[in-house]
Amino acid sequence: MNRRDAIKLTAAALSVSVSSSAFATKSLRVLILGGTGFIGPHFVEALSARGHTLTLFNRGKRNAALFPKIETLIGDRNGELDALRDGNWDVVIDNSGYVPRHVRLSAELLKERAERYIFVSSISAYANLTKPGIDEDYPTATLPDPSVEQVNGETYGGLKALCEKAVEQAFGARATILRPTYIVGPGDHTDRFTYWPVRVARGGEMLAPGTPKDPIQFVDVRDLTDFTRACVEEGITGRFNICNPPREVTIGELLEISKRITKADTKFRWADEAFLESNKLLDSGEIPIWSPTKGEYAGAALVNPARAIARGLHFRDAATTVTDTLSWHRTRPAEEQKLRAGLTPEREAELLSKLTG
Repeated sequence: MNRRDAIKLTAAALSVSVSSSAFATKSLRVLILGGTGFIGPHFVEALSARGHTLTLFNRGKRNAALFPKIETLIGDRNGELDALRDGNWDVVIDNSGYVPRHVRLSAELLKERAERYIFVSSISAYANLTKPGIDEDYPTATLPDPSVEQVNGETYGGLKALCEKAVEQAFGARATILRPTYIVGPGDHTDRFTYWPVRVARGGEMLAPGTPKDPIQFVDVRDLTDFTRACVEEGITGRFNICNPPREVTIGELLEISKRITKADTKFRWADEAFLESNKLLDSGEIPIWSPTKGEYAGAALVNPARAIARGLHFRDAATTVTDTLSWHRTRPAEEQKLRAGLTPEREAELLSKLTG
């Protein structure tokens, strides 16, 4: 099954959600900066299903044949924006902005020819994630050198915060800033969420982090899509945290749901934070989605999404996300089924041996 077929499968689930409410009374002109990565195709499918007229702007290198019937303008955010110098749009959706200079160029160019600008940022834009209950008014991150353009673990959050500022400076009250936590579900090539149900499906003894009651936060890409669509159609502006409510899902529940769905014989071996720290797992990226309940990331899974919920953000149940993610994963080419996140079998066996000893 190719990428386009997989997108069609996930679009079927999207159409169930969008068809439950009346179509927009007006077809809007929507420009998507990107549109062919992970979240972009979900946006394209959902907005197309509602009758909106879409234009994509990208380099034409990634999944270039994915949407042959949709107008695609070719360029590069690194200054090659000539294709955007003509035309007018009701809404711009920017889901490919990581470098402030690039975002500033597009926002300044489009501010007189687009009514609104929706920027997909991240909760990493906050100054820190220590405090539980962070809302949209919490301070954002800063960089020692705001001119840096290298995107890595040290700069990502600060760069996203500067991108937000570039959008708000250009569009003012016409800007919408979406700050999702982990975006998961069908099409998620990072495998940070996918690792857990796939690993559970393998069965046997499995290392599990912390305690079963530890909270985790994420947002199904289709729920992010539904909220973004609402922002497009209803003119919703402002800043919004996009994640499931604090403590709605725990790591223990995610693993038990995965076990029930896969009918695996998996036995969970819980490793406390002291064990994880002593084995250098807290900063290695080998334990995705979950975060420690103490220390500098104590609030990372307790972010407050109340503002977005009040404007219509809703969540499908975790079992649906697990089921659909597994179904999508099984359609991937063999080379892509080697997960990019989580513990390798060898590393996990080593850790389980230590945990037993």
